[in-house]
Amino acid sequence: MEDTNGKTVNETITAEGSASSEVVKIDFGNLKKDLGGFVRGTVEEAINGLLDAEADQICNAKRYERSDERSAHRNGHYERKLHTGAGEVKLKVPKLRGASFETQIIERYRRRESSVEESLVEMYLAGVSVRRIEDITEALWGARVSPSTVSDLNQKIYERIEAWRQRPLRSRYVYAFMDGLWLKRSWGGEMENVSVLVAIGVNEHGFREVLGVVEGMSESKDSWLELLKNLYSRGLEKIDLTVSDKSKGLVEALPEIYPASKWQRCLFHFHRNVLAKVSHSKKATAAAMLKAIHAQESAEAATRKAIEVADALESMKLAAAAAVLREGVSESVTYYRFPRKHHRSIRTNNMLERIMKEIRRRTRVVGCFPDGKSALMLACARLRYVASKSWSDSRVYLDMKLLAEENEEKSA
Repeated sequence: MEDTNGKTVNETITAEGSASSEVVKIDFGNLKKDLGGFVRGTVEEAINGLLDAEADQICNAKRYERSDERSAHRNGHYERKLHTGAGEVKLKVPKLRGASFETQIIERYRRRESSVEESLVEMYLAGVSVRRIEDITEALWGARVSPSTVSDLNQKIYERIEAWRQRPLRSRYVYAFMDGLWLKRSWGGEMENVSVLVAIGVNEHGFREVLGVVEGMSESKDSWLELLKNLYSRGLEKIDLTVSDKSKGLVEALPEIYPASKWQRCLFHFHRNVLAKVSHSKKATAAAMLKAIHAQESAEAATRKAIEVADALESMKLAAAAAVLREGVSESVTYYRFPRKHHRSIRTNNMLERIMKEIRRRTRVVGCFPDGKSALMLACARLRYVASKSWSDSRVYLDMKLLAEENEEKSA
């Protein structure tokens, strides 16, 4: 402690509360180590306590409790290590007899910790000063984050994201949704546009997964080829159906890497392309007519209906809109080849559009990124967060048994 003159005073207090004549030097290195061990032990104890409580809930009874309602019994535990912000902790994961123990506790902890890291990265990329980040972290968590910590965290996140971006993929994904968004970056003292291209897949078990993210100077064929080649090099050999808007670059690149993949033009974008040729006073009528096309029971019926609608648009003196409809209708009915209960999910790119909208909202505050790497990193950080928060392994997006049943019927 300090006296009134600002000088450091070292002293100990006896059991009676009086000052001792002996001077004790505090070893701050050991103190920091002890505090770190205390925090680590607290985290370890807390997570193990949650695991025990989760096991009790599954067993429908507490450990050693005799109960007629008990549905399972404890059968020891196995140890598992978990890396946390407080260091490596040892977890005792319960083993059960009569029931399976699939904990959500560890994943929830990881998501919470990754969201904190993402927030720090976002603050840094958004132009918040390092000093301000120190103040914010001290107010929130009672400890300041040093400039070197922010820099180290930034590098750690980038390395983690790169490892995630280049991870191996399954050999087949039934559906892939692809889109791009435009961000701004600084280059040679001037501001320019940079595109971030994203692919999201649905695997044969019905779960969603972010497949790939790359930076490109445009949504050109070369940029899309870079993404598709990246997917193929990481093990993705087959895509049954690709859903996107009519990006010329993607439409040209897709057959070169995945020639067997069918392509579905996003209905939302297709309808918007048609309505762009319709005057404001007639938009509501034309929109209802377009909706009726894809309410049909089959691709053949939808195509016949589209011809009727195109004829009607021409009679309304909307020849340009009719031309867009006639030209693109065949690209908009591919989804009919897949299970009916999948149609609403695979005929538009809306699922991916919602995520892209969230990325745009997050990146808008940044304005202009210092480089493409920063833009890519923040987009990936957001995608990873959304995937870990909303796309857990327990939430099936599409029932793939329907696809298997339909394939069996066709081969019979």
